[in-house]
Amino acid sequence: MTTVLSSLKVIARPEIAPKPPVLGKRMKLLDKLEQQLSLAECMIEGREFEAYKERSVKDAETGERKKIRRRYIVRPWFYDSDNHYYFEVRISNKPVELQKGCPAIDVGDKAKLPEVIKVVIDAVEKGELDEQLLAPAPKIGKKASADTTAANEKASTDKPTTEKQAAKPGK
Repeated sequence: MTTVLSSLKVIARPEIAPKPPVLGKRMKLLDKLEQQLSLAECMIEGREFEAYKERSVKDAETGERKKIRRRYIVRPWFYDSDNHYYFEVRISNKPVELQKGCPAIDVGDKAKLPEVIKVVIDAVEKGELDEQLLAPAPKIGKKASADTTAANEKASTDKPTTEKQAAKPGK
């Protein structure tokens, strides 16, 4: 045996416990909130907000892969009504109800917007929105309405309509 390898401490591979899925979702939401914070600060200062993603592109002539920065649009999660601002936390581009039936946060003046977003960031870091992060996304579109219609029809056909029908075995 070689003396170089014997100087190292060799062990069996340790089992690494998987991270809970809420951590990844929390980090993703924090990134989006940081973007919203930057967007709000740029709006207050009168600057244009720019967000970029790095994308790998294959050069047609040389065949090399190059990374390019591509600009993309970030939609604000805040809006105003007669210069009174509101903020909504969004997950999967849908507003999250922070309280039952109340998805919007009343901000007031636009100068308070960064302060409110920082409070929301602190709440997410402490895990106060974990329940909303883990909730399944609501189905939308034709398939969702077809699924609910089919479920309602099945439920209505499974139940006997009267006691006499319930007492009689199937004919």
